[in-house]
Amino acid sequence: LFAPLYIGNKCVNNCKYCGFRVSNTDQLRTTLSDKQIIREVEALEENGQKRLILVYGEHPDYNAEFIAHTVRTVYDVKKDNGEIRRVNINAAPLDIEGFKTVKESGIGTYQVFQETYHPETYKNYHPSGPKRDFNWRLTSLDRAMEGGIDDLGIGALFGLYNWKYEALALLRHTNHFEAVYNIGPHTLSFPRIKAAAGTEVDPKYLVSDEEFLRLIAILRLAVPYTGMILTAREPVAIRQEALSFGVSQIDGGTKLEIGSYSEQDQDLQNLNREQFEINDSRSLNEIIDELLDQGYLPSFCTGCYRVGRTGEHFMEFSVPGFIKRYCTPNAILTLSEYLMDYAPKATAEKGWKVIKENLQKMTETATKKETKIRLERIKKGERDLFF
Repeated sequence: LFAPLYIGNKCVNNCKYCGFRVSNTDQLRTTLSDKQIIREVEALEENGQKRLILVYGEHPDYNAEFIAHTVRTVYDVKKDNGEIRRVNINAAPLDIEGFKTVKESGIGTYQVFQETYHPETYKNYHPSGPKRDFNWRLTSLDRAMEGGIDDLGIGALFGLYNWKYEALALLRHTNHFEAVYNIGPHTLSFPRIKAAAGTEVDPKYLVSDEEFLRLIAILRLAVPYTGMILTAREPVAIRQEALSFGVSQIDGGTKLEIGSYSEQDQDLQNLNREQFEINDSRSLNEIIDELLDQGYLPSFCTGCYRVGRTGEHFMEFSVPGFIKRYCTPNAILTLSEYLMDYAPKATAEKGWKVIKENLQKMTETATKKETKIRLERIKKGERDLFF
């Protein structure tokens, strides 16, 4: 589980499908100050969030130094038992030195979505700005690798061109990383185009619900080791069904208006403050509660990147399936923190029952024993215990 935190929506690009595009004069341009970032993070921590993805428009103000500074600001915020333990980035492509700078701030994954892998379609939807350079964007995560970032997130915006073409291109991009760097993407994203203020999208290639679920199943079968992200762009019913097809990461309690997490009673969406419209407005606890009802084990795990299981080392564990020996214990420990610190009584009762069931299913005796020991330590007040 995670939440997006939009830092700024200034943008010099003119992507036809995006509410942040430079020609959209109705967009209310905002960049969070350090104090505003702190307020936003405190509000997120008060809800139990541990994992964030910071999102930025493409603008000279949002350079590598600025991104690194905002990451450090987020990590420094500690409220009660709250803290953000992993900060991922969704931002514009950088040069190698820029990626090195961001890496030093302690980020997790750096995401760059190609949007569409079809060159002519790409040219049509990106008429001006630095983003119009197809190849600069396509090779961005190669530069990230050279800059020391080996947790990479790739994706396409489905609905701009034929979804089957885009799916194959995503897999070919994955093959490239596997062949050249002996790693695969840490995450795959496959958002569908959604409404945004004044957008221009040809409806010809919009993806139906049935096609979308097929797409998710295909990607999961083709790249079984990767994290698959499905965001609150999608309605509740699709998100719930997609979990059974292989989605492994979802956001909860999402707000896209810049500065809105710390605003009181800010429930109505304002497309002039957003990149796009969201269709799942459930709170984090509502999502956790429903996941527990469905038999899932919600997780806030951030263990891998903090013990060095990234890049090629992560592949050694994830491809053969060994990573599950850490995933379940870490999910149990992080969920227990949430149940103790943030969950209402009814959710807590469900959660402890699911934890007990998953402990019983664990087969490695030593890991099971140590998980129980750490669980008791958490109950006594310790936090941030992981494998």
